[in-house]
Amino acid sequence: MAVYEQTYRRYTGEITPQRTRFLILLRYAFQEVLASRLVLVLLIVGGLGVLTTAVLIYLHHNFTALTAIDLPIDRLVPIDNVFFEFFLRVESSLCFFLALVIGPGLIAPDVRNNALPLYFSRPFSRTEYVLGKIGVLLSLLSALTWVPGLLLFLLQAGLEPAWLGPHLGLAWALFAASVEWIVVLSLLTLAISAWVKWKPVARIVLLAVFFVMAGWGLAINAALDTRWGGLVSLGKLNDTVRASLFNRAQPNDLPAWAAWIALAAACLLFLSMLRRKLRAYEVVR
Repeated sequence: MAVYEQTYRRYTGEITPQRTRFLILLRYAFQEVLASRLVLVLLIVGGLGVLTTAVLIYLHHNFTALTAIDLPIDRLVPIDNVFFEFFLRVESSLCFFLALVIGPGLIAPDVRNNALPLYFSRPFSRTEYVLGKIGVLLSLLSALTWVPGLLLFLLQAGLEPAWLGPHLGLAWALFAASVEWIVVLSLLTLAISAWVKWKPVARIVLLAVFFVMAGWGLAINAALDTRWGGLVSLGKLNDTVRASLFNRAQPNDLPAWAAWIALAAACLLFLSMLRRKLRAYEVVR
């Protein structure tokens, strides 16, 4: 613009506070994600699972309804740690498919189209960028796991107050197991999205991380006659942690402390991958 035209004016509108600047990315990411019908279908299926669980809890305390459908109360599934653990396992499986659909498209387009310099040339840090992207996964996966899980826990406690005392630890188990799975899955998905520029390939890589690594773990156990092969399988690590939180028999020979350490190391690895890839410039050799 020529200086003599004197038409340039400094922006005088409202400036977004720095602490909430990452919400801009979150808002636009939500608009794009929720426009997908497949995402809406997965969310509806998860909601139906929550509704079914709530109905089962209600039937335990509604003798009139049980009589009407001729269903003895002793035939219903008891509301205990196994009940809530099964609910969380089903919802966690839906979370995996939801992350498979959403995650690869969060960062890959920015890397593929060299858009990162446009982000980081503004007062926008890498941390804020990651928070804006990962916030979509954290929000939607929470809506399928610990948020409805705690609401169901409160429903059961409200219908049967005497049940709350002996089962108070279930609230912590629901929250901790959900957050562990959400954080690991979200960081892994973002790391793959940052390194693999094409969404279909990123989805294949995400599937391979879970299924191929699980096969490698079994092969290591068989070849070396050991129990530590499961440390390379994120699925087995998650099952071990969830079983320990819900005081259930371990699904494999891995100790819970080893699973926690392995998951923490995996999260650090995913963060390192993100830090290495998310830069304002890229050196091509």
